[in-house]
Amino acid sequence: MKTTDLLITGGVVITMDPERRVIDDGAVAIEGSRIVAVGPSAEVAKQHKARETIDARRKAVMPGLIDCHAHAGHGLVKTLGAGDGDVWNEAVGRIYSVGSTPAFWHAEAQLSALERLKAGTTTGVSYLGGGDDVMRVDAPESGEAHCEGVAEIGIRSVVAVGSCRPPFPKTFATYENGTWQERPISFERQLETCETLIDRRHGSADGRVRIALTFPVHHHELPPERQAEIDLVRKQGAAFRDLSRRKKVGFTQDGHRAGSIAFAEELGLLGPDAFLSHCIELTPADIAAAKRTATNIVHNPSAIMSVRGRCPVPELIEAGVTVALGSDGTAPDRSADMFRHMFQCLHYHRRHFRDARVLPQGKVLEMATIDAARALGLEREIGSLEAGKKADVVLIDLFKPHLMPLNMPVYRVVCFAGGADVDTVVVDGRVLMRGREVTSVDEIRVMESAQRETERMLERIDGWGLLAPPERFWGHARF
Repeated sequence: MKTTDLLITGGVVITMDPERRVIDDGAVAIEGSRIVAVGPSAEVAKQHKARETIDARRKAVMPGLIDCHAHAGHGLVKTLGAGDGDVWNEAVGRIYSVGSTPAFWHAEAQLSALERLKAGTTTGVSYLGGGDDVMRVDAPESGEAHCEGVAEIGIRSVVAVGSCRPPFPKTFATYENGTWQERPISFERQLETCETLIDRRHGSADGRVRIALTFPVHHHELPPERQAEIDLVRKQGAAFRDLSRRKKVGFTQDGHRAGSIAFAEELGLLGPDAFLSHCIELTPADIAAAKRTATNIVHNPSAIMSVRGRCPVPELIEAGVTVALGSDGTAPDRSADMFRHMFQCLHYHRRHFRDARVLPQGKVLEMATIDAARALGLEREIGSLEAGKKADVVLIDLFKPHLMPLNMPVYRVVCFAGGADVDTVVVDGRVLMRGREVTSVDEIRVMESAQRETERMLERIDGWGLLAPPERFWGHARF
C-alpha cells in the first residue's frame, strides 16, 4: 500500500479522460502536486493510504474548470457607466492608462482570482487590461503586481500581455512623489515590457503563473492609399509573434470577427499555440484558416460581442477546430462563474438552430475542461482527472434541491449547478477551499482591499458620476 498526501473518496468522479469515464463511487489519490490514481473507491483505497481523506459522498468530483478569456482590471470596474457601453469603454480606457496603480492591479487580481476559486475555476486567462485596447504594459510593475496577487490566491493564471492599438505613442501615467506623471509610451517600450514580464514571471509560482502574448485584431479592409498602415501592422504583429515563438509562450487575440482570422493567417499569427477570442460572424475562409493552422477558438457566449454576432461553435467543432469557453469577465455585466457560461452556451446555439439536439451537455463540459486545456497547450497537465496530471480537482455538492435526484451527474453539473455549489477546490494538490471556506487567503481582507482600491481609483479620475443609474432605468423597455 502506497502512502499518499490526499485521498478523495466516495464521490461521483467525472474524469474527462479519453474514455470520458464517470465512476459512481470513485476516488482520486494525490501525491504532492499530481494525481497518482483514479478509479473505483474500493480499488484505490486498497492501494493507497492517505495522510488526509476527503469524503466526497453526494458530491461530483471533476477537473477544475478553465476560463480561457477574461480581463484583468475588470473586477473593479463592474457596471460602471450603468449600461452605456460607450461610457464604460471610455472610462475603462482612462482608468487602465492613467487611473490605476500597481496596488489597483494587485487588489483586482486577488478579487478576481478569489471569485474564480469559489466558483470552481482553477485556471483562468486574464488580459492585462481591456476597454479600447488599453494594455497596461508601459512598465512591468502593473503586470508583476497582478501575477503576485493571483499567486497568493493559489489558482493557475495565464496573463496575456501585448501592445495597444496604433497609433503610437500612447499616454500613460504613474503616481510618483505625490503627483501624477504622464509619459508617452512607444510600441517598442511595450514590446520590451512584455519580454521583461515573460523573463520574470512565466512559470512562476511553481508553474501556476504563465505569460501569453497578444496583439490587437486587425482587418484588411483598408484602401490602397493606407497601405502604410497595413505594413506597420504586419511589422508590429510579426514582432510579437516572433517573441512568442522564441520564448515558447502562447499567443492570443481578443475580438475576431468577419474575415479577421483569415487576415491573421496572412499576417502569420496563427498556429496550434494560438487561441482567438469571440470570433463572431466568421466567414468560410476564417473557419478554413483556423482548421488549416490548428488554431484554437475561445467562445464567450455571455459577452456583448455574442449579442452583436454569433460564434459558429457547432460548425467549428464539426470542422475539427478546438473550441473552448471563456467568461469575458467580469465586466461590465458578467461573472466569472463558468457554470453560467456553460448553460448560456448550451441554449445560445440551440436557440439559433431551433434544435435542442445541438451541443450535447458532455461537449459543453469538454469546452470548459479538456478542450480548454488543449486550447492553452496544457492538455498534458490539466483538464481531466488522470494519473500523472496536475491535481486540479473540484467537488460539487449535489445534495441540494436543485441538483437532486442523485443521477445523471454530467447533466446536473452543466444544466443546474452554479458556482455557489462548489464545496471543495484543490489546485496543484493543495486544498484551497474546503466546505466553502477558503484556506489560502483571508477573504475579508481581499474584499476590503478591492473596495479600498476601487474608491481610490474613482477619486483619482473623479469618476463618481459613473455610479449613477441612467435615465429610463426604471419603467422602460430600453435605456
